Amino acid sequence: MEARDAELKKELDATLHARKELGEEYESALIDSFLEKVEQRLDGTVDRRVRRQLAEQQMAVARDARSPQGSSDSWGERFGFGIVSLVLAIPLSAIGGGVAELPGLLVAWAGIVGVNVVQAARLSPDFFSRRRKSSKDSEWEG
Repeated sequence: MEARDAELKKELDATLHARKELGEEYESALIDSFLEKVEQRLDGTVDRRVRRQLAEQQMAVARDARSPQGSSDSWGERFGFGIVSLVLAIPLSAIGGGVAELPGLLVAWAGIVGVNVVQAARLSPDFFSRRRKSSKDSEWEG
């Protein structure tokens, strides 16, 4: 970064020296030229930063694509969802029981259980599937 600052300082010194030699008539042209060089330098710096950030994002996406699904945050997501559903169960139970008594309470808890079953099925599709034993796998047969 300091090398670029040194180059920019040289450009500024050259511009100021040229202004002294040429006079005030060329001042706006010299300033425009210098500002154009600064703008080009800034554009190059921004382009490099954007390219670097895009490459980092692409690497992060590639890493996520290679990681196995549901392994890292599956437990945390399940735990958090369970806690949230239990916390929300309290007011839902009170509202359902207060408005429609026992049927309202049953409907509220059926909804809570249903939402949790759907969430469990989404996170672990094989959780509800049972392996059916064939006659070869039976322990009673020889």
